[in-house]
Amino acid sequence: MNLLQLMPEGTTLFTIFAAFMLTLVAHVLARILSKRISGLPMVITALVLVLVFLFIFSWDYEHYYAVAKPVFDHLLGYVTVLLAIPLATMNFKGLPIKKLSIIVLIASLVGALLPMGMAYGFSLSHETILAFSTRSVTTPIGLSVAEIIKSPLALANLIIIVSGLLGGAVARPLFRNIQDDRAKGLALGLAAHAFGTVEAWQISHTAGRYAAFGLAVNGLITAVWVPIFVAALL
Repeated sequence: MNLLQLMPEGTTLFTIFAAFMLTLVAHVLARILSKRISGLPMVITALVLVLVFLFIFSWDYEHYYAVAKPVFDHLLGYVTVLLAIPLATMNFKGLPIKKLSIIVLIASLVGALLPMGMAYGFSLSHETILAFSTRSVTTPIGLSVAEIIKSPLALANLIIIVSGLLGGAVARPLFRNIQDDRAKGLALGLAAHAFGTVEAWQISHTAGRYAAFGLAVNGLITAVWVPIFVAALL
């Protein structure tokens, strides 16, 4: 489908280019600031900069979102696939694969079952409980799982984004006394998926590669067992 068909009527190529460049500039500036100011979350900073730019240019947020979302949704799938590149460069020599696999499996189970259990405990709707099962995976995988289990896509998308933002924001303070970049990266990839992986790359290349590993493997495992689990319950 043509991307223009997914955007507001009257959207031009210049508007699409402007939305793309505004987002890109905010990301680049946030990356520079996060390197110069220790502990500054890059993703949160980029979001704030986008809002500042929209205010300066008097650009309505809803219109900007409607233009930018189809573009970045389209690119997000390619970015997820490109995570195979850092995975291919990882050095697995001496890596405790069995222990690491157990950690990822537990993280996948806890990442889905814990929020689902909490949603059930707060007597939320059936659809909301299902949406929380996607909390620990990145957006393309999470939305695919949500579609399979017939969960509201908008709600699943919101849960994924908010959990990623929170995970990326609190990571550095929590890692203050942790020196192993492998542990930092793996934790970020498992707990905060794409947002956490972005933050991990700001820590070091090692942390970024392990975050990509955690994100990819956790997403694969979750995408397999969650639909089976939900189908068994229904």
